[in-house]
Amino acid sequence: MAGDMDLKAHRATYESVMKLLFWGTIGCAIVAAVVIWLIA
Repeated sequence: MAGDMDLKAHRATYESVMKLLFWGTIGCAIVAAVVIWLIA
């Protein structure tokens, strides 16, 4: 059974990964929009 500290560490890691994915998605969308704007 996972201890309380393991769950806290897991939750912190999960939240960090979700934030990274969120900002990475926004960054990719901005870069794609700029590239499309430059090509058009």
